[in-house]
Amino acid sequence: MQLIGESLNVISTKIGRAFKERDAKPIQEEALFQKEKGMDVIDINLGPAKKDGHELMPWVVEVVQDVVPDVPLALDTSNIDAIDAALKVIKEVPGKSHIINSIMCRAERYERMVPMAAESGADFVALMWGPDGLPRDENERAALCVELLYFANEAGIPNEKIWVDGIVTPVNIQQPQLISLMEFQGMLQDMAPGALSTCGLSNISNGPPEHLRPILNATYMVMLEKHGMYSCIADPMDDQLIDIAKGNRQDIVDLIYGIMDGVEPDRDSLSKELLDYAKTVDVILGKSLYSDSWLEV
Repeated sequence: MQLIGESLNVISTKIGRAFKERDAKPIQEEALFQKEKGMDVIDINLGPAKKDGHELMPWVVEVVQDVVPDVPLALDTSNIDAIDAALKVIKEVPGKSHIINSIMCRAERYERMVPMAAESGADFVALMWGPDGLPRDENERAALCVELLYFANEAGIPNEKIWVDGIVTPVNIQQPQLISLMEFQGMLQDMAPGALSTCGLSNISNGPPEHLRPILNATYMVMLEKHGMYSCIADPMDDQLIDIAKGNRQDIVDLIYGIMDGVEPDRDSLSKELLDYAKTVDVILGKSLYSDSWLEV
């Protein structure tokens, strides 16, 4: 599983202040930390950045590339001018592509942004957020995917440079959507052979107590990977998740895959750690209702 580091983000108090004050040190320290942790891509998230994004994004790109010139970047803001300005200064990483994160499936967005990706050679995240917002199910996701990827293909961008994001939702609010996303993920290669995929993984745990977030994130990552997910935008401070993503916890993967295939483990024989993962799979699959105490039941 490819990992895109999420913590160079304006919502972080430290990073947000560094963006505002043009203080390079905390930004560069975070970039170096993410590289050390094995992030394959570093996401630079400015949020809306309506006021000065066109100046801020290229500055941050240059600051980050000064210390990690060999890690591709994902340019993450809803300010199209900021993306455009950054693409003009970003330096190539040999053998890798930078990513525009993201292009919504809305004509007013993709008609302007897809040509930017085509001209710059950047990959882009195709966000399955349409004119009516979040798709209701995997079929609506599929319809949006076909529309946006067809437009990109017509502009000369192959599927292999498109990272489809079907949108992860919080487990405590929209549990059925988690299954819908897995179903959509399983359809992707039939619709768009060669397309990559990604997701904002931490969205699944947006709302539950902080101590429960890591197991939700890690469990769903494995479940999505079984359905073909190529990458996820994740927390570079989560060592357990990184270990699993890099193939160092096959016991956890085997357990989750087995439950998804209908093979029920002997739960009395499981360690507390593996039993917690089994319970979390049940919650995500809707076999048990979500509550903040699901691991205690």
